[in-house]
Amino acid sequence: MADKRDYYEVLGVQKGASDDEIKRSYRKLAKKYHPDVNPGDKEAEAKFKEIGEAYEVLSDAEKKSRYDQFGFAGVDPNYGGGAGGGFGGFGGMGFDDLGDIFGSMFGGGFGGSQRRRNGPRRGSDIEESVLLSFEEAAFGIKKQLKIYVIEECEECHGSGAKSASDKQTCPHCKGTGQIKSVQNTMFGQMINTQVCGHCRGEGTIIKNPCAKCNGKGKVKRAKNIEVDIPAGINAGETVSYRGLGNAGSKGGPSGDLLVTVSIKRHSVFTRTGYDVNLEVPITFVQAALGADIEIPVLDPDKKYEPGKMTYTVPEGTQPETVVRLRGKGIPHVRSGARGDMLVKFTVEVPRNLTSEQKEVISKLAQLTGESNYKQRKSFADKMKDFFDKK
Repeated sequence: MADKRDYYEVLGVQKGASDDEIKRSYRKLAKKYHPDVNPGDKEAEAKFKEIGEAYEVLSDAEKKSRYDQFGFAGVDPNYGGGAGGGFGGFGGMGFDDLGDIFGSMFGGGFGGSQRRRNGPRRGSDIEESVLLSFEEAAFGIKKQLKIYVIEECEECHGSGAKSASDKQTCPHCKGTGQIKSVQNTMFGQMINTQVCGHCRGEGTIIKNPCAKCNGKGKVKRAKNIEVDIPAGINAGETVSYRGLGNAGSKGGPSGDLLVTVSIKRHSVFTRTGYDVNLEVPITFVQAALGADIEIPVLDPDKKYEPGKMTYTVPEGTQPETVVRLRGKGIPHVRSGARGDMLVKFTVEVPRNLTSEQKEVISKLAQLTGESNYKQRKSFADKMKDFFDKK
């Protein structure tokens, strides 16, 4: 444990950072070190796991509170070498229960929590990231993901006990999970309610824990799932898949699977919202005389294969001209209506001309004269007015 880095340091945030700051930093680092982005890079893989471990603690209010007060000892059940892998003399108790234990000892909630634990509790969310090609993000795709999910133990069916008879109602709190004490004061009687320290607020006591889950009622396992990424998704956006997260407790629902998207750089396209940008170089001759040229497009029929179309460059096209092709962009996530493609034409001036080529161009300049260059004539007139005022 000595070589572990502080979780705040791992995520690059200050202690006391807000939930949004922690989440933003996690997503940024997760994209940077994701195995899909760094195939075969063991160092990146190790950092990705370290980032995930830090976020799992700092994104959970109770775990974060325990970590802030007790460091790694507050969140790692294997820390300290206590009996049964627990914390000090608490044996095999899970650290999810420490808040209630400390609350019963000191008359208040551990980490500010005094809530009852007998009601249904929703499972935590699982956060993953996926790397898509430009076309996959544009038209949507089904992706296979390997996730690690906490599920109900199939051996004990979530009870945590070896057999049904090994789980009994707590005799101290009579199954309520709470102990009430009455104190006489000069102002009258004061009733203090604390979490039962014998059952840790569960209302039940397990005499013989399930060997498979060690009495937790849940196990963590790898799971391969297929997720449907919607068309039009953009980099940094997150898709929520309800009920695919970690299992809940006491009949509570499972959490969600949150998949954040990153997109590979495309060789010719860039994206602005739902519009696609394309820069096309043309020759001086094509710009002057016009020409039919082939340009790449996103083809919904081919989807992930390169598409193309013929475009007629108008005669006299000027450098930096931008043409909008309606409906050739990215589909909107909700409506499916496609954005536009903005084609910018750049005119490439020839270099390393031969003497014969220079002679032809010089003759062209003589034949065209100044009248064919409207922008140049306008600039010359402005220059004349500028110097006349001097």
